[in-house]
Formats: sequence, structure tokens, C-alpha cells
Amino acid sequence: MSKTSRSNLRRNLTGGVLGAFALTALIIAVTAVRAGAAEEAVVIPPPSIDETTSAKTEKAVFAGGCFWGVQGVFQHVKGVTNAVSGYSGGAKETASYETVSGGKTGHAEAVEVTYDPSQVSYGQLLQIFFSVAHNPTQLNYQGPDHGTQYRSAIFTLSPEQKKVADAYVAQLDKAKVFPDKVVTEVADLKGFYTAEAYHQDFLTLNPDYPYIVYNDLPKIENLKTVFPKTYRDKPALVSQAKG
Repeated sequence: MSKTSRSNLRRNLTGGVLGAFALTALIIAVTAVRAGAAEEAVVIPPPSIDETTSAKTEKAVFAGGCFWGVQGVFQHVKGVTNAVSGYSGGAKETASYETVSGGKTGHAEAVEVTYDPSQVSYGQLLQIFFSVAHNPTQLNYQGPDHGTQYRSAIFTLSPEQKKVADAYVAQLDKAKVFPDKVVTEVADLKGFYTAEAYHQDFLTLNPDYPYIVYNDLPKIENLKTVFPKTYRDKPALVSQAKG
């Protein structure tokens, strides 16, 4: 799917018009099928080192293409209490969908994950991120979506997170679990800016939306299959988050 087509679809969403672009959405879905956009899960080893913490709540920020699917995946992970779509990598003043879509803000569509380390570790979240949430070997695109705003990135909140993330990227490349080199950027988090309300919980609220059906629902099935002990059926929705 071209950036222009996807941008037009989202502009329609801002006006609350879901039926008006049904034909366009169908055409895009068919194009995606022909292009083979849906990603298969890659079974990978867990990280050799992990974050150690006694905190009851931790946060992590991941970028892996359209945030609809990445958010949806992490919302189905046990121990995750919230997963919010937003923007990271650029300035606060440019953190809006219309501006970020131009691909010149430095932002990536990202997801801030709040989790309980006693139930799921940072390393386990990384494993899910690399295995089922996106394809870490695609440079500045994911499936049908192209541009630096769709790049693969991990925005770390502490030196330990950065150490774990860097080591895991090196581990995966050395093990050659992917056919190509991992291109995921690992950078210190300078800011996370929550995306517009219509982007939150999008996968759950729009399960029949063609883009979701083809590109994102398979990720949820992959999570359930590859990580059955970590998967939970009821997602942790932003609309239901406490506080």
C-alpha cells in the first residue's frame, strides 16, 4: 500500500467516515494480498541477557511499522497493563499524524508498553517484538507501508534496556535466525507523544477493517501460536486503562 493511499484512509477516519472509503479499502486489501504483505512469525531464541528490576511497573517503547498492529500484539501479552500508540524520535511540535506521515519529522509510529516485570520481562517483550510484531530486517518500511516513520526501532528508557536490546540484536544476527541482517535502530528515548484518539485500540475496535484483517490479525494469531503461555485473549485496552 502506498503512503498516499494509507494517508487518505486515515484522513477519512479523522472525520469518522468508515463507510465512505470501503471500496478504496477493499482495493488496498487486494493489493496487499497480491504483494504478500502479511508476515509469518519467525521462531527465535530468547535474549541471552535480560533486564533485572524490582519495580512493580516498567515501560518500554517499540516501533515496528503501523502502530495499529504493534499495539494490538502487546495488548494481548500477559503482564502488559497498557499499550499506547504514539510517536517517538522527533520533536513534540511535530508529533501529529498528518505531520509524521510526511516522513521528515524524525518520528516513528511507536507504542509505549506498560508492563509488570514479575509477569513478563523486558527480554520477553523484545522476543515478541522481533518474532511476531514486525519484520526487523525491513529498512524504513513494514509490508505495504514505506517511509522512515515506519522504521524498526527500540527506544530505550535506561542504560540497562539499551544494553539488553543491543546485545539481542547482535545475538540474533550472529545466530542468523533471519535471512537478512536486523536493521532495528536502538536509541535512547527522548520523548513519547500519544497519538490521536482514533488510533487507540484500532485493531480491537475495527477487526473487519481490510488493512487489519490482512496485515495485523495474523500477528495476533502468531502470538497465540508461538507464545501460548504469554498470550491472553482479552486485550489490555487504552480505553479501559486505570489512571
